[in-house]
Amino acid sequence: MRVTPEQLPTVLSRGLASIYLVSGDEPLLADEAGGAIRQAARAAGFLDRRVFFIERGFSWEELDHAAQSLSLFAERRLFELRMPSGKPDKGAASLEQLAARPPPDVISLIVTGKLDKKTADAAWVRAIEKQGVWIPVWPVDAAAMPGWLRARAKAMRMQIEPAAAQLIVERVEGNLLAAKQELEKLRMLQPNEMNEPIGVDLVLRSVGDSARYDVFQLAQAAAAGDAARASHVLLGLKSEGVEPSLILWALVRELRGLWQARERERLRSTGRGSGWNLAASPAPQALARIRKLPLSRLMVQSSHVDRVVKGLAAGDAWSAITGLTCAFAGALQATPESGRVGA
Repeated sequence: MRVTPEQLPTVLSRGLASIYLVSGDEPLLADEAGGAIRQAARAAGFLDRRVFFIERGFSWEELDHAAQSLSLFAERRLFELRMPSGKPDKGAASLEQLAARPPPDVISLIVTGKLDKKTADAAWVRAIEKQGVWIPVWPVDAAAMPGWLRARAKAMRMQIEPAAAQLIVERVEGNLLAAKQELEKLRMLQPNEMNEPIGVDLVLRSVGDSARYDVFQLAQAAAAGDAARASHVLLGLKSEGVEPSLILWALVRELRGLWQARERERLRSTGRGSGWNLAASPAPQALARIRKLPLSRLMVQSSHVDRVVKGLAAGDAWSAITGLTCAFAGALQATPESGRVGA
């Protein structure tokens, strides 16, 4: 059968299969899936674990011999095959036989990288899917990351506010292992578990007090039109090694707050809007500029900066951040044709 990493614990609780295949290039999820299988095998008495590294020049006769021989102490055995390339080449027949005719008292765990379409349709993969369990691991896309993070926090008996989850996502840039480490750090900073949700302040505290205050000061200075102060703070953040993604998050948060304030004024509404938890509450100095600010063009520009910071568009991250900060502060004017910063 083919299951997702989320379904694996339920499948393992129903009993062990003779062979498992974990494939994918998301290290955290693949490692956790393999760990769950190893733990279930140990609990069932498969204590004799043997690891095979499938690399160029590997002798498949070694695996065949191990499968045919008995354990020295007549213990149940776990064979773990680590095959980063996902291509067994001459060993495909051995894997197919391992799935179709598993040795007695042996569970096999094969851990590979991502399988391409051709390999995923190979006979040995189909045999494992038919006789055992295949767990393909896929990266969590950007849109699903905040939800994944909050579900992960809940499993750790923590609550995390949407804005705080979004900030972590911006900082880790899709790295699930880094996201897990951030949650573990937050659990140490807030040990009372589910009693109080984790907010933006606590997330910023975990990256250092100077960054916590300065990114807000930068965004507020830009929103207020104080270009000199905004530039000074930005240079300080750069010299301290603060991540561009964190600075961009603070600027976009301020822009969203101004956008929502302008929309409330236009609609004569007192409601905060669905995205309020990701937006700032603008200061009076910023609200005084609201009708002069080209918010639409600044939001387009911030989207482009986001792509530059993530390496999805050409350009230097710090130059892009500087251009957005200056345009926001009124030192530069975004052109209506391109939304980019002009002198």
